Amino acid sequence: MRTYEIMAIISPDVDDRQLQPIVDKYSQRLVAEGATVDNVDIWGRRHLAYPIDKKTEGHYVVCTVTAEPAAVTEVDRLMSIDEQILRTKVLRTDA
Repeated sequence: MRTYEIMAIISPDVDDRQLQPIVDKYSQRLVAEGATVDNVDIWGRRHLAYPIDKKTEGHYVVCTVTAEPAAVTEVDRLMSIDEQILRTKVLRTDA
């Protein structure tokens, strides 16, 4: 098992009340794959450096997880399909 940091930028069209269920959906998916979610940090709405899909803002969420590489790859794939998520970035924190 390795430690990963997953950053996601969620569309600004998503209401604040809908943000937590989206985060919970992917956290539960990671747990179902055998991972442990160590920390979830919601940074809130931030201005983007450049427009993505004609949007200039997004909700930033950073999750620290301990998981197998296959579990993180699957969740990253599912997040890239989701239209509510603009971008994702997965980093392996242990080297």
